[in-house]
Amino acid sequence: MLKKYSDEKNVQILISLLKAHNIKDIVASPGATNVSFVASCQQDPFFNMYSCVDERSAAYIACGMAAETGNPVVLTCTGATASRNYLSGLTEAYYRKLPVLAVTSSRPSGWIGHDIQQVTDRRNPPPDTALMSVQIPVIHDADEEWAYSVKINEALLELRHRGGGPVHINLETTYSSDFSVETLPKVSAVYRVCNDDDFPEIIEGKIGICVGAHKIWSQELTKLVDAFCAKYDAVVLCDQTSNYRGKYRVLSTIICSQRIENTGLRDFNLLIHIGNVTGATFTFNAQEVWRVCEDGKIKDTFRKLKVVFEMSEMAFFRHYVEQLGTGTNTQNQLQQWKNECTRLYELMPELPFSNMWVAQQTLPELPPYAILHLGIYNTLRSWDFFESPETVSCYCNTGGFGIDGNISTLLGAALVRPEKICYGIVGDLSFFYDMNVMGNRHMPSNLRLMIINNGKGVEFRQHINRAAQFGEDTDEYIAAAGHYGNKSRTLVRHYVEDLGFIYLSASNKNEFEVAVKKFVLPEKCEKPIVFEVFTDAENEDAALLSARTLDSLAYENTPETGAKKMVKKVLGEKGVEAVKKLIHR
Repeated sequence: MLKKYSDEKNVQILISLLKAHNIKDIVASPGATNVSFVASCQQDPFFNMYSCVDERSAAYIACGMAAETGNPVVLTCTGATASRNYLSGLTEAYYRKLPVLAVTSSRPSGWIGHDIQQVTDRRNPPPDTALMSVQIPVIHDADEEWAYSVKINEALLELRHRGGGPVHINLETTYSSDFSVETLPKVSAVYRVCNDDDFPEIIEGKIGICVGAHKIWSQELTKLVDAFCAKYDAVVLCDQTSNYRGKYRVLSTIICSQRIENTGLRDFNLLIHIGNVTGATFTFNAQEVWRVCEDGKIKDTFRKLKVVFEMSEMAFFRHYVEQLGTGTNTQNQLQQWKNECTRLYELMPELPFSNMWVAQQTLPELPPYAILHLGIYNTLRSWDFFESPETVSCYCNTGGFGIDGNISTLLGAALVRPEKICYGIVGDLSFFYDMNVMGNRHMPSNLRLMIINNGKGVEFRQHINRAAQFGEDTDEYIAAAGHYGNKSRTLVRHYVEDLGFIYLSASNKNEFEVAVKKFVLPEKCEKPIVFEVFTDAENEDAALLSARTLDSLAYENTPETGAKKMVKKVLGEKGVEAVKKLIHR
């Protein structure tokens, strides 16, 4: 009776990706643990199957085939000690850079060490037997399907990467007897392009360039990106840490944060992803993503990754700028994004006294060529809603994405850039976490620190966080309220003044508007400055809710239309009431 593929999802994904990467040759050794994989492959005419009882010989056969053809060859074996016999051949493949893929089948890794028969540990092969080793467990849901598809893609690409070599995949099995699946799942294959490879044709349609946290741009790179955008009608989607200042920049947070999105601006045929980890709300719908980075790593941030360009951003953009063809050259997309930003900013009401209101007032007043360091996470989000002056560069510790070390990082920047004013914006927990650095004897006068003191980790009290449902109980242990003087008006003042800082403070908008004038002075002061701003958690949450529901605010005084019903569905009754308070305050 003709049967097809195993119903084990990890087996299906591996086979689908082997086909997508055009890997055909398989040397199979007998066994029970690898039946799901072997039986599925042998009934697919795409594959060239070869049998070898001795795994030692199988591995060397694969070496001979790979050396002769230059193409990857798959090995597959059962559990117990079978995979140990691959080591000699894989060592040969490693030192000769031969693309041999060892697929070892096993029982669940959680059984390791429990005296269960035929369970051996394949998690750490000798370093000179595999360029990469990945564990692919049984798959239960869509998130796992995506995650392990990426891992398999990464493993298959490594076979040919930087000269190539052997790779190991450990494939867990449930010993399923169901081979009734007729069609393999549609799994997205990821490909890698290096400088000497053929570049794919640029995709027609809407193109966006998404920039995460990025180093300061050279003038040449900025010009190339601008030329690319001009040629292909692309737009550069940024947060504060992107640091791109070309004419196609859009600070996209205000658009991407809206709960109701009906413009279609976020839909892209191609999204080009550069830079590193971001804290921005980059909610894009991309048909295909290209990642450009010299590390060549598979990082599928938007779950639509298709090509990784292992090269400099300069090389990538230069190629497509110089490529023959006129591109689209309509210049429409940038204007559409700018128009929508303008529309939403016009809808924004007067914000309550909060981190976001402070950002709105302070950013336009920062002196030219200032350096700005933002804390995690409420600060980073709040200061992403409003544009900063063109010459200001911005950073945040998004790499580890923790609250520790924000002030120390700021100090490091201020020490090596004495000619610039270096600003830091942190929350109270972040300040007290890193307060010891304030006593450093190298503290320069060009450092200026703003502390948004709301007496807790307000991030966890905001409506977007699942902890908010616990209301006041959130403060006890989740938001860590009441520590460090519990919003004392004198604790920070005494500490920093005794260390030689100028101290400023504000508890309302009027006090802030007076004190901020000294904080943003373009001239250096005789001492570094600490500006403590006391806000409340309720205002912080109300400001964020307002900024994320601007169209909802516009609908508030309309009749009970479909749009208004949609607003209630999105925000809930409590959200609608909060919006009403903002409007009628």
